[in-house]
Amino acid sequence: MEVSDGLLDVRMPEGTTPTLAKALRKHVPKIAAEAVAEIQREVPQYARPHDARYSEVLEQGVAWAIGHFVDLMADPATSSAEIVEFFRGVGVGEAREGRDLESLQRALRTGAGVAVRRLTEASERTPHRVTAGIIAEVAQAVLAYIDRLVGVVAEGHAEVAARAVGERQNRRRELLELLIGDPPPRLADLREPARLAEWRPPRTVAALALGERRPDVHPPSFPDEILPGLHLDEPCLIVPDPAGPGRERMLRSGLRDWIGALGPTVEITEVAKSLRWARQALALATASVIGHDGLVHADRHIPLLVMTQDRELLERAAARRLEPLMKLRPSQRQRLAETFLASLECGFNATQVSVRLQVHAQTIRYRLRQLETFFGDDIYDPEQRLEFHMLLHAWLATRGGQV
Repeated sequence: MEVSDGLLDVRMPEGTTPTLAKALRKHVPKIAAEAVAEIQREVPQYARPHDARYSEVLEQGVAWAIGHFVDLMADPATSSAEIVEFFRGVGVGEAREGRDLESLQRALRTGAGVAVRRLTEASERTPHRVTAGIIAEVAQAVLAYIDRLVGVVAEGHAEVAARAVGERQNRRRELLELLIGDPPPRLADLREPARLAEWRPPRTVAALALGERRPDVHPPSFPDEILPGLHLDEPCLIVPDPAGPGRERMLRSGLRDWIGALGPTVEITEVAKSLRWARQALALATASVIGHDGLVHADRHIPLLVMTQDRELLERAAARRLEPLMKLRPSQRQRLAETFLASLECGFNATQVSVRLQVHAQTIRYRLRQLETFFGDDIYDPEQRLEFHMLLHAWLATRGGQV
């Protein structure tokens, strides 16, 4: 037979009768008292000799649990709703007090052991005909019943834990949104939100902008000290002490199937600045303008980031300053632009340029003569070399030989 409301779903032994249950009912108070004494011996957390009220409540709870089992023997259709709610509340209370379930589960099973012994002994002493098989089934049913109650306690405990985790996640999301918001927060405004989020504000931070490498990827996995912003349309993280030991390895390991762009290190009230640069670096990385192996450091690409903030301005500047190259065929334009950039970086040393580009030095000298024809002495003018260098670097990265 099974509990009709399904809340505990315990199968009662065939052959148990209301008469047997009634005979066992009178033993419940004594069994409960013995069970409580055994619990307090075996589980010290439940032994509170100076708190008589606590012992009384504990004995009432144990007596109710054993008594309800006897009620189910008499009538398996008896509702378990009240006792289920009670023991779920016990689990809730343990979670709110910050205790795990190990001691409580041990206490329940200790009490079950006493109940099994005493109920089977009492069954054997009744004037009713009770077979050895029925007694064994009663023992099994008690243990199954206690297992169900343990499960109910665990449900209550888990509910509180899940709510606590959810609330903590919400607090941390709110803190992240405050940090990256506009206007930027004052340090004093961060203390209470950080405390509620259980996050210790570091001296320096950096924002990590995130992009998926492919659809349906698992979320990145990082230590608890990193604030997550995966709920945002443009997901990001806030990394404390980004220059600390092991940070690079941790970030690469946690990204997995994601691309991450780490913004410059800033003070905690300037996270929005770091995030702005990180997102710009991420955009260039996902467009294959910046090469990467999963992690991009924005501060290693500052010139390119500066030059690409306004793409229209870059295009106009390149069209004006590099006009002679723009009139060439794409393949020739590409070769000369690469040679021009490498020459600027190698001090126009044809041998060094040939090594860098893996092109014969004589070919490099020929290309340099072409560049002199197109741009004259401007290519050697110190005041103009910076402009040429930045434009060539940004233009090759973003457009290359394409029209």
